[in-house]
Amino acid sequence: MHEEPILKIKQLSKQFGAGCQQCVDKENLEKNYCPECGTVYACQNISFDLYPGEILGIVGESGSGKSTMMQCMYFDEEITSGEAYINQVPELEGKNVFSLSSQQKRSIRNHQYGMVYQNPVQGLKMNFSSIGNIAEKLLAAGNRHVGEMELISKKLLEHVHIPLFRMKEEPKKFSGGMQQRVQIAKALSNNPPILFLDEVTTGLDLSVQANVLDLIKNIQRDFGISMVVVSHDLAVIRMLADRTIVMLNGSIIESGLTDQILEDPQHAYTQQLVYSLL
Repeated sequence: MHEEPILKIKQLSKQFGAGCQQCVDKENLEKNYCPECGTVYACQNISFDLYPGEILGIVGESGSGKSTMMQCMYFDEEITSGEAYINQVPELEGKNVFSLSSQQKRSIRNHQYGMVYQNPVQGLKMNFSSIGNIAEKLLAAGNRHVGEMELISKKLLEHVHIPLFRMKEEPKKFSGGMQQRVQIAKALSNNPPILFLDEVTTGLDLSVQANVLDLIKNIQRDFGISMVVVSHDLAVIRMLADRTIVMLNGSIIESGLTDQILEDPQHAYTQQLVYSLL
């Protein structure tokens, strides 16, 4: 029996700018930019499936559209066009989640999705205590039991290796690696079936990167969460992802099993990426 995807993205497009006669057919673009009107076609007809318990890697250089795509999926950005379907949630069955009300989208963010941003400032309140950050997400998901929230928060902080004697401290006092781990704990607090990770190791020291990647792999194993991991670093994708999508100038140029893409890249750009890793 073929497993149903947990998340289906169809023809997701996002442009910044109104477009003009020159770029309407996408023929006269420089990469994904129209020199005539300044419109950027950040995502162009992106389609993929995410399966239960899978880590899907999305790799591409800076400006390839991968982070914009992630922000669209998490409703931080309005899409220009496209559809997304979350399966295994009866009340969302068959509904294009991009077309739902802002209240319904907020509910999806609170119950179905977790997000870990490249910059922890986007995902954390830096002046709240670490335990307060996690409690905030639990409150948003409807939890009102203080004792229970404290228990869940402590458990998650332990899970991401934040010492409990520091749980009342604000993340602004923590190192970059610790901030990312608090952000991961917060993202996991509502027990989401789908977790988005956007460039989570960028700017961290190599040893810290390795710890964060280990943590992500362990979480995936322990919780069985489906993850979409965005990175410009193929080494990160190689360590984490079961399948990989390669993006360039807002489009998907190649996709397949990660091993297959690393061992036998088809597109010239992917070949360049892989050979720079060797």
